[in-house]
Amino acid sequence: MKVILNQDVPNLGELGDVKDVAAGYARNFLLPRGLVYPYSPATVAMFEKRRAEIEAHKAAKRASSSDLKTKLEAEELTLDMPAGQNGKLFGAVSNSTVADELLKKGIQVDRKKIEVPGRVIKSVGNYKVVVHLYEKDEAIVRIVVKGHAEKGKQAAEQPKRHREEPAKAVEAEVAEAEPQVDAQAETAEGDQE
Repeated sequence: MKVILNQDVPNLGELGDVKDVAAGYARNFLLPRGLVYPYSPATVAMFEKRRAEIEAHKAAKRASSSDLKTKLEAEELTLDMPAGQNGKLFGAVSNSTVADELLKKGIQVDRKKIEVPGRVIKSVGNYKVVVHLYEKDEAIVRIVVKGHAEKGKQAAEQPKRHREEPAKAVEAEVAEAEPQVDAQAETAEGDQE
């Protein structure tokens, strides 16, 4: 079924685009929500009248996309993550991690538009992440992943402490109980005489 988009629809197109979609998708989803109009000479004429408005809307999107691109390419994100001695991270840097770091710097980007090499970063180093912007525009964000071993050492030592603490507690209870046992033994010897 041929339709004309009344507004931007993710994964389909933008305002004013003519698309061919499945009849059920148009009938059950797009038309009831007012996202599209059926393709006809009357709707084509209506959109031709709105052509200047649509082009202005697209030009504004292009301008904001280029501004965002300059901001993103000027940034260098430094992430300090817990890592082992060999440089392997105890976690991973994903697209949502990058989106959160950009948000801390005042730049809001949808995490779905961020493409991390290999889907996640699992080791210390310098990386370039691609951010997909409007149309085919892309920005490259430089990321430096640094690792610190302090937290890793604490995490490795923590299970040992948990194993040692109960053993110390048992030893302390045994030490407290020994004088009572000795005292009971002495009273028992005194009763026998």
